[in-house]
Amino acid sequence: MDLAICSYSFHRLLAAGKHDIFKYVADCRKMGATQLDPWDEHLASLKESEEAWRANADPEDLQLSPQDEAYLDQVKRAAAEAGLPFGCIVVDGAHIYEPTPEARRANRAAAYGWLEVAARLGARQVRIDAGGPEEMPNNVFGIIVEGYRDLVARGQEKGIAILMENHWGPSKIPENVVKILEAVDGLGLLFDTNNWAPGMWEKGWRMCARYARATHIKTFSFDQDGNESSADIAQAMRTLVDAGYDGPWGIESCPRDGDEYEGVRKTIALIRRVVGDWRT
Repeated sequence: MDLAICSYSFHRLLAAGKHDIFKYVADCRKMGATQLDPWDEHLASLKESEEAWRANADPEDLQLSPQDEAYLDQVKRAAAEAGLPFGCIVVDGAHIYEPTPEARRANRAAAYGWLEVAARLGARQVRIDAGGPEEMPNNVFGIIVEGYRDLVARGQEKGIAILMENHWGPSKIPENVVKILEAVDGLGLLFDTNNWAPGMWEKGWRMCARYARATHIKTFSFDQDGNESSADIAQAMRTLVDAGYDGPWGIESCPRDGDEYEGVRKTIALIRRVVGDWRT
């Protein structure tokens, strides 16, 4: 079974100055992950460079700085020493839709920068959000489709798949997710078990499981039997298996009690128990 721990699972430790990308790599190796799925905030030096990418006069010719390349070489070396490849880089703030052309252009330049980062690290996937209002009127939909088609084509040139996620805005509505995915050849879904509009969790699982190319099995708290207590996450995983999902099982633990390491451990145990039982 392939396991990935999204580094957002350690966002409290990161904010407290007790975690970084190198600690993340070491923790993934220790906890049994088989690939690395970093959240962009863990690549702190590159987040500082993102403003320069956004201001680039010619985003089509965006190049990483020598400092960025040196930093990425360090990160890649740490991952190689741990024996862990890069899977999906999760990018915030480079979403497709913004109301003005200038803001969309800046976000697109940031997305291009993260594709360069992914190529340098040998990552297989990059997640970019759709953005926009929840209701997704036709003009917004058109801009989202154009943007994803551009990124998918650029990613394919580098051997990188582009994923959207059910995350915020229009992507919290299952019908919107399907509409976007069906309109953009080559676009995949980072399937989050939790990020649906109220009352739409099970509908989202059923409608969207077949599009999943990566997952965030999201957990907050556990009962005495080791099950997620806020939602039937086991059923979400079974829905994915029934839909033919055979990719890595990604963990995005957000423990309400603040114990990020224990939250990851319990989520891994839940995935191994549920998926292992369901497939035998």
